[in-house]
Amino acid sequence: MNFEKREITKKSENISQWYNDIVLKAELADYGPAKGTMILRPYGYAIWEAVIDGLDPKFKEDGVENAYFPMFIPSKLLQKEKEHVEGFSPELAIVTIGGGEKLAEPLVIRPTSETIMYEAYSRWIHSYRDLPLKINQWNSVVRWEKRTYLFMRTSEFLWQEGHTAHATEKEADEMARKGLGWYKDFYQENFAIYALVGVKSNAEKFAGAQKTYTVELLMPDGRALQAATSHNLGDNFSKAFDIKFQDEKGESKYVFQTSWGFSWRSLGGLVLVHGDDNGLVLPPKVAPIQVVIIPVSPKEPNGIKDYTTEITIKLKGLKIKVDDSQNTVGWKFNQWELKGVPLRVEVGIREQEKREVTLARRDTGEKITVFLGDLKTKVDEVLESIQQGLLERSEKFVKENTRMAENYDEFKQIMNTTRGFVLAFWCEGAECEKKIKEETKASTRFVPLDAKEEDGKCIYCGKPAKHRWLFAQSY
Repeated sequence: MNFEKREITKKSENISQWYNDIVLKAELADYGPAKGTMILRPYGYAIWEAVIDGLDPKFKEDGVENAYFPMFIPSKLLQKEKEHVEGFSPELAIVTIGGGEKLAEPLVIRPTSETIMYEAYSRWIHSYRDLPLKINQWNSVVRWEKRTYLFMRTSEFLWQEGHTAHATEKEADEMARKGLGWYKDFYQENFAIYALVGVKSNAEKFAGAQKTYTVELLMPDGRALQAATSHNLGDNFSKAFDIKFQDEKGESKYVFQTSWGFSWRSLGGLVLVHGDDNGLVLPPKVAPIQVVIIPVSPKEPNGIKDYTTEITIKLKGLKIKVDDSQNTVGWKFNQWELKGVPLRVEVGIREQEKREVTLARRDTGEKITVFLGDLKTKVDEVLESIQQGLLERSEKFVKENTRMAENYDEFKQIMNTTRGFVLAFWCEGAECEKKIKEETKASTRFVPLDAKEEDGKCIYCGKPAKHRWLFAQSY
């Protein structure tokens, strides 16, 4: 390649087109040949591996074990929990022919695994000694989306889904909240994205759940992204699938369950929150390449290659890429900026002679000259500064774009202009929730976990309301 720059739409001009440009040109993903599908390319998959590396140890430390269940689910299993099947029926992909013959019973391609896992749980759980049962799987699911968007909504997507069974409802709710905490911490500690958490309304909760906890992120265009969910399923599924255990007194009881999931939608949020007009901006903790080393001399002088080797040795333990390709220096700079590498190390004749390197930060563009002997310490310091700085910037944006509306006119004004999160009293009536969404495109995102009861009036109908709910337009 001999061009200097891959043209991308400016984020400030058209965020939707910018997003597609970044995902495709930074080589995170590509379109699949089947409608609504997506190919996760190696650079994007490396970030997904960072998700696995960040979350999986948390699960295992809590006693959650990984397993794998079939992707084909007999349709009769989905019929067992009425609310669940009604919630997913518009999105189901169903296999009716196998081996050239019509199947006696259609098979549903997994939209989520509650039904097939709980059929097994009913056979595996007999006594209180079998509890709690905690199983997670890293897998793909299929939901036939009518409108698709790279990472955000695809017909097939990668995720993890944890499913647990407990002796008491209290234990199940504690587990659901724990899963929520894992997700919030991951977003903030690894993705450097400020996250808010709370409880979904009845209309917005997971089909078949008793209570749905959610992680919500605010995107630069003022819209919310539901970034992960954790569900207290109560005993809804255990009754449908006859999952019982004998307690210590010998009495037969239904188990209480949870499910919780985190998908590659998170990568879409990562792109949107941190990216800029030049491309991705990746937090060092999840960047596939943390440091790119680029020789900047027009011709390869004697010793530069050896000096580059010295630098790589100094930076051992970090994820490093040496770009010694034949592309121009300008092209290399633009390419690695586009791919969001947190730190660039420039190596030329001057640096070699002075035993120095020049560091360039992706987040601020700042350049720093460092002596070789101090390199590892300084690079570690800068990477930590980038990680922390991105989180602080994200938190500042969310707080500046979370507003309070005291009446419906204020609410509509915000949704027609800046958007963002809006805290407003809502009576918790389904009809008001529906009307607000129809008229403003804003849905209830959640009521905060720590929300205190207040004396208020619903912004829509004026009836008594005891909580301020968070509203936003969403993806």
